[in-house]
Amino acid sequence: MRVESVTPYGSGTGKREQIRRAFDAIAPGYDRMNRILSLGIDRSWRRKALALLDSLAPKRILDVATGTGDFALMAAKRFPGAQITGIDLSSAMLDRAREKAGRTGLSGSLRFLEGDALDPPLGDERFDAVTVAYGVRNFERIADGLAALYERVSPGGALLILELTRPERFPMRQLHALCLRHWIPRVGRRLAGHAEEYRYLSASIAEMPQGEAMAALLQAAGFSHVMIKRYTFGVCTAYLAGRG
Repeated sequence: MRVESVTPYGSGTGKREQIRRAFDAIAPGYDRMNRILSLGIDRSWRRKALALLDSLAPKRILDVATGTGDFALMAAKRFPGAQITGIDLSSAMLDRAREKAGRTGLSGSLRFLEGDALDPPLGDERFDAVTVAYGVRNFERIADGLAALYERVSPGGALLILELTRPERFPMRQLHALCLRHWIPRVGRRLAGHAEEYRYLSASIAEMPQGEAMAALLQAAGFSHVMIKRYTFGVCTAYLAGRG
């Protein structure tokens, strides 16, 4: 099965609209569930991934599928003075991102816009760095999405992707499969009341291209010099792809 065919609610509307609906639904408890499901390690993954951009020292950053703004806010702290734009399909997620930016006093360096990676409301703007944390598996068409992101990266800039992935070695591969199949949907149902949305999370992770397959997709979109960094036994992976 291709990850593009995995949707939160099955057949009916297209994946894009289902993703919007799903993330609007889980927005109130999204940050709390991230901490629970990752055992709090997700913040460390974000920090390590953003460190890959240090040598680039980006001044203009686009954060795609920004959600509640965690990655964008962390980037604003790591790169003082950078102007950061976050886009997302879900207005409910963006409301929380704006609230968090206001509480941390970083709203002056951040703007949050409702939009799609394939057709962002950005005119002809380009950025030193484009980031996507846990969002590529939600694209309706991954190849088209990566090609669209390539057009947003300035020459000499980079695309940074952070994604949940599957460990490759025993016994973590088997333990991770059990968590995807049983633990995540049960926690989503019992603590958040959203069984369908968290079943989608598990299913999309299981079908997401990873490692060299993901690097090949990035190269096909035009990127070069793809670096792959795996974290926590391969549960999470960062991809840094440059544009010449």
